[in-house]
Amino acid sequence: MYKEYKTIREVVGPLMLVAGVEGVKYNELVDILCENGEVRQGKVLEVNGDKAVVQLFESSQGLQIARAKARFLGHAQQLAVSKDMLGRVFDGMGNPRDGGAPVIPEKMLDINGEPINPAARDYPNEFIQTGVSAIDGLNTLVRGQKLPVFSMSGLPHAELAAQIARQAKVRGSDSKFAVVFAAIGITFEEAQYFVEDFKRTGAIERTVLFTNLANDPAVERIATPRIALTCAEYLAFTCEMHVLVIMTDITNYAEALREVSAARREIPGRRGYPGYLYTDLATLYERAGRIRGCKGSITQIPILTMPEDDKTHPIPDLTGYITEGQIILSRDLYKKGINPPIDVLPSLSRLKDKGIGRDKTREDHADTMNQLFAAYARGKESKELSAILGEAALSDVDKLYAKFADAFEKEYVAQGFDTDRSIEETLDLGWKLLKILPKSELKRIREEYIEKYMKE
Repeated sequence: MYKEYKTIREVVGPLMLVAGVEGVKYNELVDILCENGEVRQGKVLEVNGDKAVVQLFESSQGLQIARAKARFLGHAQQLAVSKDMLGRVFDGMGNPRDGGAPVIPEKMLDINGEPINPAARDYPNEFIQTGVSAIDGLNTLVRGQKLPVFSMSGLPHAELAAQIARQAKVRGSDSKFAVVFAAIGITFEEAQYFVEDFKRTGAIERTVLFTNLANDPAVERIATPRIALTCAEYLAFTCEMHVLVIMTDITNYAEALREVSAARREIPGRRGYPGYLYTDLATLYERAGRIRGCKGSITQIPILTMPEDDKTHPIPDLTGYITEGQIILSRDLYKKGINPPIDVLPSLSRLKDKGIGRDKTREDHADTMNQLFAAYARGKESKELSAILGEAALSDVDKLYAKFADAFEKEYVAQGFDTDRSIEETLDLGWKLLKILPKSELKRIREEYIEKYMKE
């Protein structure tokens, strides 16, 4: 039986104090029943003795606390899940936004999820093809991995997110592949871009889209990624699908967390973010992975814009600690007209070795990857040297490396947002570019591979 209280004492912004409560729990859902029959929802933020602080999911404007009642529902926020969610668009709270009927639930799941037993986790070791050469060839994504994209304001991370959502696939597997896309705190135009892009390309059929808009309440923004991950867990571990979760923009999520923390008058940590930001982000990112004996899996690509383009800002900094690498977008490459502007040198996938090689991608993948990294790094050094001392200061080999760096950016990295390259095309393109260099410079590739793949 629900408990109802007429003891709402005060409302400050989205926060409400209810006195004389019993048995109320943190995160519990609350219905605020107004005299005119209107029902507003909120959740318990804090319990102190017989007082509960409730955060409303919407505005408190026009609420008459003397006549309103607070009904505590006895459970945390839940999501109605079903396989029919595929192909649908929902708002940040899991309500249909596409004009369709509400989902008929096969299960009701707590959006905070259940922790995966570490002993039951299986190691990520299967290649996921995104169709983007700079990721597949050099910073490979592996099934069950968490690989964030660090972007900067104004860069086309939305286009890259849509491209990966359209193109991603697990090769050589008969398991179904699904994408759960969570758009957090974005504008209406951005939300429309994702919906229309997925509909235009047919990707919507295997996608569940959750869109939380910039004018939605902060507390809804905190729920959106959890709702998306709950849907992903159902598709992965109950329906045995490979699920790719793309969340953009995690920076908006952290800003909402800071806003709620300030409303609760908590002591701020670095740059005003709450001291538990690391723990809170970990509760999202660690909901990725594989479980032994289960065919399904969750792979995560969180996308965040670095405030002031600063890699040491708390959000990218803590994200880097929790996740297994990062894909970094570069403003300099973007200014050169290179799209997607992925800067491969500071980017990293810590699990790439586990998803490449014979029977996964191709036997020459690891060697060519190392050689391309080394050649591109030296080519950039040669170009910097040429800019300072003039081209005459470069040796003939250095000039070839500089030529390689230009060709690498224009042909390998700059593939546009509509090109879907198979891993074989990406590897063959790498070999084509390595022909610019003398064979004597290919010190990181085994002789047998040079003979087999270095076609004239």
